[in-house]
Amino acid sequence: MAVKVREYRRRGKPMGCWEADVRLPLPSGEFYRERVRVPVSGKTSAKRWADAREAEVISLARSGLDAEAIHAKLNGKGAANEARVPTLAEFEKQFIEHARANRQKASTVYAKESILRVHLVPVLGTKRLDEITEADVQALKVTLAEHRPKTVNNVLATLSKLLRVAKRLGVIDAVPVESFELVKAPLAAVPFYTFEEYAVLVAAARRLDPRILAAVLLGGNAGLRAGEVVALELPDVRRANARITIERQAWRGVVDTPKGGKGRVVPMTDALKAALAAVRHLRGARVLVQDDGSDLTAKVLRGWMKSAQRLAGLRPTGNFHILRHTFCSHLAMRGAPAKVIQELAGHTHLSTTMRYMHLAEGHKEQAIRLLDDRPVTAPAAGVEARLEAVEG
Repeated sequence: MAVKVREYRRRGKPMGCWEADVRLPLPSGEFYRERVRVPVSGKTSAKRWADAREAEVISLARSGLDAEAIHAKLNGKGAANEARVPTLAEFEKQFIEHARANRQKASTVYAKESILRVHLVPVLGTKRLDEITEADVQALKVTLAEHRPKTVNNVLATLSKLLRVAKRLGVIDAVPVESFELVKAPLAAVPFYTFEEYAVLVAAARRLDPRILAAVLLGGNAGLRAGEVVALELPDVRRANARITIERQAWRGVVDTPKGGKGRVVPMTDALKAALAAVRHLRGARVLVQDDGSDLTAKVLRGWMKSAQRLAGLRPTGNFHILRHTFCSHLAMRGAPAKVIQELAGHTHLSTTMRYMHLAEGHKEQAIRLLDDRPVTAPAAGVEARLEAVEG
């Protein structure tokens, strides 16, 4: 018996994958020989695959199959239940249907569709799923050289997820790429408004429209995302105990759970409570509506934000998310603990919150000062007596 694993070459050129050479004598007296490209990357994984192939050949031989029948069964010839492995482009629809069936967020499904359409299908669409190699992944990275690291990593993560779903659904036997090696992304500075800039923005919003003021305060005083502001409903605002329950967001007209899949409850500041009381209405379920009573949209919200920024003398980008950054940054600067900020903002991972904690001036010094007030279990006189006893 012998199973050898070596680098697969074509005309002497390495192809970035592995080949298994299986040679086995069968109980029938025949000799089985097969050379096959291994559908996984990495020599260790290829060796495991080859060992499993050897065991499968032995099992089929013991069941009475001859060498030709074993080869046909393992390679899908003559077996009615053996399906051809689809290409990435052919599997695209099934992958998206799987995402929708598992109730992934509408924005997540849209992102996957966009990445497949723009990046993956043009480069790897004709490749069979089990033939995608690490060399293909590197070639994909080359096509993404002009994109931001975050975009590159999103594309790689989608490809990885697609192959893992294909394995889970039984479309391929194993994920053919061992590691996708994400690119290092520099930690970008988080933009936010200073205390003064935010105060001017709030004053500008107050001059413009009570709804714009409420929207700005929902972002800057409660940390709501744009989609969460759009989807906020009247029953979510509990004035009796000054709390806001955030359990949905709107994205392109689709109402979904907030990012991270979990809701949260945020106490209201006095200013926010007053602003929300000023926009109460009976024209629909949403807290903020347009002039005609229709639901607020992300586009209209951006327009409100841009108007307030322009009046405040700030760069009129319409970027509402900067208010959420401002919310987290100001809490950190005022000394709020990271865990509390995480819960208020609804961050899934504490590492997201920690991006703001460098703004907490003097927090290290404050922590060290705690050691100045360490409790002493024994009276000072008792401590001195112990030292004298040791020295004596």
